[in-house]
Amino acid sequence: MVATDRSHIALVGLSGTGKSSIAPLLARLRAVGSIDVDREIERTAGATVARLFDEIGEPAFRDLEERVLAAGLGGAPSVVATGGGIVVRAANRQLLAERATTVWLRADIDVILDRLCRSPEQRPLLTGDAATALRRLATEREPLYLEVADLVVDVGSLTPAEIAEHLDHELPL
Repeated sequence: MVATDRSHIALVGLSGTGKSSIAPLLARLRAVGSIDVDREIERTAGATVARLFDEIGEPAFRDLEERVLAAGLGGAPSVVATGGGIVVRAANRQLLAERATTVWLRADIDVILDRLCRSPEQRPLLTGDAATALRRLATEREPLYLEVADLVVDVGSLTPAEIAEHLDHELPL
């Protein structure tokens, strides 16, 4: 079945807001598939997101990201965990608007920093002074997240399971 309507749920937000943790939980509740755009890129490219940023650069990485998003949103209904920068390209924002109910997972910068400090994953755009980089990304991306968001959820004090349950109740079937 090829989706041409808004049969997908897409999770957007900065790194560390829980997209990759929440997507499979919500997918299970909805009895649909789950797609993690970054993990799919890593699987097909055979390299981590951080390594791809180093080796091919951000523009080429964004090309991969756009292709994976389009493929995911062209398939059967699913919950899609996007990368934090998915919204920087207008084509991706258009795809999200056409094919998904999009949820912006939002959290305070201090909460995100705490989560990222406990994660072993390298975040290529947050090297060096992560707090300054994260604040800059938030300033740049928040208007774009808001543009695509059908629903905004503050995730700071909630567990991934609590957020998935909340979304399951809030979103249309």
